[in-house]
Amino acid sequence: MAGSSLHLVRGTLDVLVLKALSEGARHGYAVSQWIKGATSAVLLVEEGSLYPALHRLEGKGLIEATWGISDTGRRARFYELTADGQDRLSHEVETWRRYSTAIDQALSTSGQEG
Repeated sequence: MAGSSLHLVRGTLDVLVLKALSEGARHGYAVSQWIKGATSAVLLVEEGSLYPALHRLEGKGLIEATWGISDTGRRARFYELTADGQDRLSHEVETWRRYSTAIDQALSTSGQEG
């Protein structure tokens, strides 16, 4: 791999955004910083991916946005989970755990099974 960070696929980004917001309302930059910190800077989210994801999740009713003032004194949109968003997060966490376990099992096999 050329770089030290990985690009996110859309479904992965959505679940990470929901998880970041499960701890409380955050503005977009804070969401990207949470993902960076939670993954030890392995996963980095660029604005061109993050804001479409936030708008997509908002359109699905999984998060809602309100205007507020950031720590730097700037006006920013703060996003937070809705009840539907919390339900979706729980479902997605379970799905990702099953998926990652299956991938781990496949990668751990000697290649002789089948």
